[in-house]
Amino acid sequence: MFNKRNLPIVLFVSVIGVVIALKAFAFAGDPPTKYERILKNVSELLEEIHYSPKNIDDQFSREVFKKFLGEEDVEKKIFLKSDILELSKFQNQLDDEILGKEPVQFVPAVLLIYKKRLQETQNISHEILTQPFDFNKQETVNLDYDKLDYPVNTAAQKEDIRKKLKYLTLEKYAELLDQQTAAKGKPGYVAKTNDQLEKEARDKTLKVTDRFYDHLKIKADEDNFFNVFVETIVQCMDPHTDYFPPVEKRSFDEDMSGRFYGIGAALRDEEGTIKIVTLVTGSPAWKSGQVNVGDVILKVAQGNQEPVDLSSYMVEDAVKIIRGNKGTEVKLTLKKADGSVKVVSLIRDEIVQDEKFAKSVIIQSEKGKIGYIFLPEFYADFDNPKGNRCSVDVAREIIKLKEAKVDGIVLDLRNNGGGSLIDVVQMVGLFIEQGPVVQVRDRDGKPQVLNDRDKSVLYDGPLAVMVNEFSASASEIFAAAIQDYHRGIIIGSTSTYGKGTVQRNIPLDKNIGYNDMGGPLGTVKLTLQKFYRINGGSTQLRGVFSDIVLPDLYEHYKIREKDQPDALAWDEMPKADYTTWKYAYDINNIRTSSTERTSTNTAFTTISSDAAWLDKQNDKMYPLNLKVYQDEQKMIRATVKQIDSVSKLTVPMNIYSIPQDTLKYSEDKDKADRYKQWVDSRKTDIYLKETVNVMDDMISLKAVVYNK
Repeated sequence: MFNKRNLPIVLFVSVIGVVIALKAFAFAGDPPTKYERILKNVSELLEEIHYSPKNIDDQFSREVFKKFLGEEDVEKKIFLKSDILELSKFQNQLDDEILGKEPVQFVPAVLLIYKKRLQETQNISHEILTQPFDFNKQETVNLDYDKLDYPVNTAAQKEDIRKKLKYLTLEKYAELLDQQTAAKGKPGYVAKTNDQLEKEARDKTLKVTDRFYDHLKIKADEDNFFNVFVETIVQCMDPHTDYFPPVEKRSFDEDMSGRFYGIGAALRDEEGTIKIVTLVTGSPAWKSGQVNVGDVILKVAQGNQEPVDLSSYMVEDAVKIIRGNKGTEVKLTLKKADGSVKVVSLIRDEIVQDEKFAKSVIIQSEKGKIGYIFLPEFYADFDNPKGNRCSVDVAREIIKLKEAKVDGIVLDLRNNGGGSLIDVVQMVGLFIEQGPVVQVRDRDGKPQVLNDRDKSVLYDGPLAVMVNEFSASASEIFAAAIQDYHRGIIIGSTSTYGKGTVQRNIPLDKNIGYNDMGGPLGTVKLTLQKFYRINGGSTQLRGVFSDIVLPDLYEHYKIREKDQPDALAWDEMPKADYTTWKYAYDINNIRTSSTERTSTNTAFTTISSDAAWLDKQNDKMYPLNLKVYQDEQKMIRATVKQIDSVSKLTVPMNIYSIPQDTLKYSEDKDKADRYKQWVDSRKTDIYLKETVNVMDDMISLKAVVYNK
């Protein structure tokens, strides 16, 4: 389900981690525990080098208190108001725990109550789901959890849970009714009464609910709760300061580099089981000949250690324990298609996620050949000198497109959440002569200008950059520099995400004298600087405004940086010394032409109006009456169907691959199929089509010398 609060967006600029010296600890009495060392280290980092630290005082303590309890009970159905009152004795004391003045007491106290309430609420859910629901009754439920309070007593808690379970069951009941209507008259059709369908819907809800609780029980241990507590603390400083326990840091590095050590199998959650859906050719799983698509992973063991049962595990959690260090053994207990169970030993090896790397195709337009480069993130493998770097890969794609004699290039940064600051500077340099790319300022106000020092220009032709609300951080640096230099045209949503802060990864267990006490302490991704456009303005909160705006589905959703409660403020600094591009395009004429096309384009006008209507549907009470629910769903489905029907071109664009790229996937059928699907999806992309139209306008209009 789409959740505006939890959009899985990566919104940071990553650079090589730094090692700093921290003060020695001054605990009185007993030696500090691992938790206390982590909190003390984190508090010192925040106070001493965070870009804009808040005072760690009683006010900060109350913010952490409220946010942490909200994280552990998002739906506000586990804790009672009396529990919050009982725990409130900590709300002005957490700063003392964070600063190392008091031992860690809050997390164990919360966990003790949480475990008790977790079982109680599961029992309540079971009890409720034993009785039929009356879907003729006029009731509503509030699913905007931010507007809910904790239930005042068990009766109110039971009523809240009843309504939420009723809504879940209503969704399934309405779906079963639709399926029965659609199946009527077809071979094998068996009519069921409404009572039977209602019971079936409740059974489905019970299964989902039990799995939900089983997952929460797995997570309900002191380490997990403490990790969330530390993450809550750093997030109260700003949305992009994060705490990574060691396993989470490994996942972060894997995302940045596009490489990891594992078995080479893609997994999917299928009715509560972890199922293998594809194998990477040449990977350990593929080479073994003992692992097959369709196998269910029951357990995972690290070498000869006790295996972990994966029932109730989410895919992302299963992946974390299946991956590990190169050359290490992992044992999978697999349930095969014939029902047999088999234990397979595999040695982890490097798996390259090359589908995350830059790739290109050629689009044949009315005015010529347009090169299209897709860059999903600004990746960089910092630990491997031979690893992939996005600036190098994009340069390689440009060279291929130039050899194909393209007349213009489109760089697609939609949904690109950022990445390597070093690489974005180098990438801007591919399109401009030497000059400043981005300005950076630290907490002391000390400015720094990051320059492209290479006088050469790899590509000097027409350039368009595609962005949307999820283009963030490094994507915004690139788009802003291209816009400030008048080097190309930015096209997409009204503005990009609006993240203008710089983070660095700082290990907590380096140079502090505790390397051998309790194992690794984790890493903090800390906000140390803000970056600014070369025109002096910050992208923080405001993002980059597109030169040409195209209506899109998410324009009205509160998903940008400005919608985050602890986001840092916008400001500006003096303009850098730079010279705009020697050729510029008449942006007003190009914008006018695009506006004329989109204002009469059924697809864009439909998306604009329907997106506004759909957004309003999220800000209401949800019905628990079958007829009202069905009527609302009918309208929503019709609107979504209408958007789907206009969101793809009826006549595909003429897009083809450079031959050497097609050959690259020839030895792996799964990769070849996925690459073909990717190319085909470009062919019917209405946003890409309008960008190509804009590029045609740029090709047609004579470039003129830009006059200041």
